[in-house]
Amino acid sequence: MLYELNTLLHMHLFGYISVRAGLAFLLAFLLVLILMPKYLVWARAKNANQPISKYVEAHANKGHTPTMGGAVFLAATFIAAFIVIDLANIYVWGGLITLLGFGLVGFKDDIGKILSGDNLEGLTPKGKMGLQIIVALISTGLLLYVGFPTELYVPFLKTPLFDMGWFAIPFWVLMFLAVTNAVNLTDGLDGLATVPSIISLVSLGLIVYVTGHATFSHYLLVPHVNGVGEVLVLASALAGALMGFLWYNCYPAEIFMGDTGSLSIGGFLAYLAILGKSEILLILIGFVFVMETVSVILQVGSYKLRKKRIFLMAPLHHHFELKEWAENKIIIRFWMIAFITNVLALISFKFR
Repeated sequence: MLYELNTLLHMHLFGYISVRAGLAFLLAFLLVLILMPKYLVWARAKNANQPISKYVEAHANKGHTPTMGGAVFLAATFIAAFIVIDLANIYVWGGLITLLGFGLVGFKDDIGKILSGDNLEGLTPKGKMGLQIIVALISTGLLLYVGFPTELYVPFLKTPLFDMGWFAIPFWVLMFLAVTNAVNLTDGLDGLATVPSIISLVSLGLIVYVTGHATFSHYLLVPHVNGVGEVLVLASALAGALMGFLWYNCYPAEIFMGDTGSLSIGGFLAYLAILGKSEILLILIGFVFVMETVSVILQVGSYKLRKKRIFLMAPLHHHFELKEWAENKIIIRFWMIAFITNVLALISFKFR
C-alpha cells in the first residue's frame, strides 16, 4: 500500500527497503499488542489450552495456558506486510505462501490436540510430514519457476561449490523439514524459541538484503540475486510480531505459539536461508535449534544401539530442567548462545 502510494506520488522515503522494514516491524509489534489480549479472552473462554505431555511433569501447571498464539502473530505479520511491502515482488509472495502454508499445517495439528486434550493427538507424524513436504514443494517449485539460482555456497568461499540444478528441490525440501521441526522441538519453555527466532530473522533478513543489493553484495563478495532484498520487509514484520508475542510469551508465559507458530517460523527461516544463499550458514544462525534437534537424534540413537541414554531427557532443555536449573536460567542462557552464534555467522560474511 505505502509502496504503491510512494510510486504514485513520486515520493522517495517509502521507496527505501530499510524504511519500510522498520515500519513493518513497528506495525506488527503494535498489532500483536492490540490483538493478543482479545485472543487471550477468547482462548480462555473456549479452553483453547496447550495439552502438556505426561512425560514432562514439571510443566503440569502449564496445562491451562492458551496456545495457538502463532495465529495472532502471523495475522499481524500479514497485515503489516500488506501495508508497506511491494506486492509485485515474486519473492515476497513466496515468503507469504511459506508462512501461510506451514502455519496452516501447524494450525490443523494444534486444533486436533486442543479438541482431544492430548498432546499426542492432532496430525499423525506421517500426515504432518506429508503436508509439510507439499508446502515445501510449492515454495521451492516457485523459486525454480522464476529462475532462482541453484548454486550451493558455503561460508568463507566466494565462489559456489557446484550447481545443484534440479537436485536443489530435494535438498531445499529437506531443509524445510529440518528447520520447521527443529524450531518445533525448541518451543518447549516460555520464550525459548521466540528470541532465537527473532535473532535468526534479523541475521537472515540482513543477509537477504545484502544479497539483493548490487553494491553491498559486490563489496562483501556474496552472490547477487536481484529482487530478494524486498523480503527483508516481510522478515522484519515477522520479527516485530514475535517481539510483541514475547510480551505475553516470556516467563511465565500467558500464551504459547503452538505448532501454528513454530512451523511457520521454521519454514520462513529456511526460505530466507535459501534466498540468501546461506543454506549451510543456517547451521550457525539457527544453532540453538540445531543443538536441540541433535540432542534428540543422539538420545534416540544411543538408546536404540546401546540401551543407554546420553541425556536425562531430550530435547536438551529438558535435560537441564532435570538437573534442577531454573527455567528462566535455561531460557536466558539459550538466548545468549543464539546471540553469540549469530554474531559469528554475520562476521563470517566478511571472510571470503
